[in-house]
Amino acid sequence: MSYLVLARKYRPRNFDTLVGQEHVVQALSNALTQGRLHHAYLFTGTRGVGKTTVSRILAKALNCTGVDGQGGVTAHPCGVCNACRDIDADRFIDYMELDAASNRGIDEIRDLIERAAYKPTVGRYKVFMIDEAHQLTRDSFNALLKTLEEPPDYLKFVLATTEPDKMLPTVLSRCLQFNLRPMGLQTLQEHLARVLADEDIAAEPGALRLLARAARGSMRDALSITDQAVAFGGGALLEAGVRDMLGAVDRRHAIRLIDALAAGDGAALLAEADALRALGLSARGTLEEMAELLQQMAVAQAVPDALDESDAESAAAVRLATMLAADQTQLFYSMALHGRAELALAPDEHSGLVMVLLRMLAFGPPAGTRTVAPASVKVEAAAKPMASAALARTPAPARAATPPVVPSPPPRAAEPQPPPWVDAPWDDEVGSVSAAVTESPPEPAASSAHAPAPPDVASVAAPVSAPTSVDAPDAVATPLGNRWTEIVQALMQAGSISALVRELAIQSQCVLIDETASPLRWVLQVERETLRSPAHRDKLEAALALHLGRPVKLEVQAGPVQDTPALRASAERLRRQREAEQIIADDPVVRTLMSQFSGARIVPGSVKYQ
Repeated sequence: MSYLVLARKYRPRNFDTLVGQEHVVQALSNALTQGRLHHAYLFTGTRGVGKTTVSRILAKALNCTGVDGQGGVTAHPCGVCNACRDIDADRFIDYMELDAASNRGIDEIRDLIERAAYKPTVGRYKVFMIDEAHQLTRDSFNALLKTLEEPPDYLKFVLATTEPDKMLPTVLSRCLQFNLRPMGLQTLQEHLARVLADEDIAAEPGALRLLARAARGSMRDALSITDQAVAFGGGALLEAGVRDMLGAVDRRHAIRLIDALAAGDGAALLAEADALRALGLSARGTLEEMAELLQQMAVAQAVPDALDESDAESAAAVRLATMLAADQTQLFYSMALHGRAELALAPDEHSGLVMVLLRMLAFGPPAGTRTVAPASVKVEAAAKPMASAALARTPAPARAATPPVVPSPPPRAAEPQPPPWVDAPWDDEVGSVSAAVTESPPEPAASSAHAPAPPDVASVAAPVSAPTSVDAPDAVATPLGNRWTEIVQALMQAGSISALVRELAIQSQCVLIDETASPLRWVLQVERETLRSPAHRDKLEAALALHLGRPVKLEVQAGPVQDTPALRASAERLRRQREAEQIIADDPVVRTLMSQFSGARIVPGSVKYQ
């Protein structure tokens, strides 16, 4: 007995069993019920979404005579009359399918037009279905136009194509167009589950998810791959077997890669990449799995409760979503997508994957708290060539046989390291301390012999004032603020909070700690309404309880703030900025330059601490 593949065995026979194209079913059913029948239909969509199937169901609906042989046009063909059975068996004489990929010339279209002149032989309507219609030649389209625009009453045209943009506009204007959509993952999974249940084949949910993902929106592909998987698994569908057959990358590999990126652990990242190569898993599949995981993470960050809790893979996405900022998640997602196109350009697939991962690592969060380097002085002149020329023309002082030694600034006392959010990404610019010195051109000397000698550094009496910075933000230090700031710093260094939860912590002021309550009662006050989300509060409460080792009840209320970690960090940044400006102003070289050039000054805003 010959075996009938699943894609043919479970091809829908009526509109009620058609899956995933409800918008087409509704429009055609209403048109058939109301008798508003168009003379030409165009079905578009990717392969395997049901274009030919809809055409056959439409032909049955037009020619069905019912169980008693007395029926008319209906949206629910019976499936048992001669017309329905013959169309299903592809032997109905008044239904003709033409493959335009192999019958694309004008001779075939002329033959079709000649057949159109004759009335139906056994049916109510003649239905001409032209598959892959975009492959017809221009002459063929032009020859068909007149008949397509004004066919006989008994003739209906159905055109199907995967590339409607290649169709002539004159043809599109004569057809009623329906766009059949690719199937969703959930739709494919549910249909595969029903088919396998009818076939009495056991299947794991993970295996169905992998098959639905591999089908990429095509129901025919999903059933064909399922046929292959059943044969591969010996009559059963196990997730491990389907994964081996497809060469798909396990989600756990993607999770470990994202974990390494969030921790800034380059060694773990490369070790996981080497493990993927040892298992023979593809780099493209790895990036696809990472992209899907990052997409779920982005959804969890934007709408915390949007992911399906019944999906086993959602828990990992929710956990990882708290470890990366939203902008970093978006950046990693874009890199994963574009990285697939770069694999073909790499020397080999593995090295291409490694470079994509290293690029993510370079743009990811740092491995630890960033340390602020001591301020270094760099002097730049706005008219640097002119200043250099003036200095070259100036003779050395007569009282000194060697150039004067410029004393170095006294060493600075060691200071405690600032909290990690002082150098947060929202700083406008971070670089080496620099001062742009603008100066007016010196007066031209009458003779080089009378050029004035540059004054000695020690002889510069006039002090140089640093440019004025903006005022420090209002901040009133409180004991509760000291404790809250220390706890927030510890949570951030441990990686317990990130993204908007981190923002809630550093923008909040601790106004009450009730040690006598059980659980401990902490009350925070924050101005921004968007940070007072219950989801953000719950995540911060969990991190705080884990840090303190005791249950905590965290309350977040609205109100003005005066002592928050963010305000303290702003004040610290401003203090260090002013200190850097003063270092530049007190530098002997800067003072020499400013005394040497009339009108020279330190440009406000040009000094940046590092």
